[in-house]
Amino acid sequence: MFDASIILKGINGVLELLGGAALFFISADQVRHVLAWVSAHALVAHRHSALAQWIEHLADRMGADATAFAAWYLILHGVIKILLVWALLREKLWAYPWMLVALGLFIAYQCYELVVHFGWWMFALTIFDLFIVILTTREWQLHRQRVLPRAAADQ
Repeated sequence: MFDASIILKGINGVLELLGGAALFFISADQVRHVLAWVSAHALVAHRHSALAQWIEHLADRMGADATAFAAWYLILHGVIKILLVWALLREKLWAYPWMLVALGLFIAYQCYELVVHFGWWMFALTIFDLFIVILTTREWQLHRQRVLPRAAADQ
């Protein structure tokens, strides 16, 4: 379960990295246009849904500064996830506490976002991150139990 969850985090990191990079090549007007199109056409049957309203709100807020912030945030978030997932899958002992720190920071920011403007997607992401914190903590304990006795025996 740990490996599957971590792989999902890695895939999410790759998508964030690609999305953040794409935002550097797309103007804020283009982002607003795409979001307006999605809200008007793709969600036409769900025009008054929370997702449609969120997309409309996001389109209204997307300026050049917001687009640049989103690009850097997604790139940083993606790179951190990719590096930590790679290290965790290779069972690098140093990666476990760093993953917990990174997830703790992400969760703190997500909680802030939930307080400022609640969203079910952010809530679900926060719950998923908390689940990964539990799995990472457990896997770190198991990994230390496997590695530390081997290291002591080698001395």
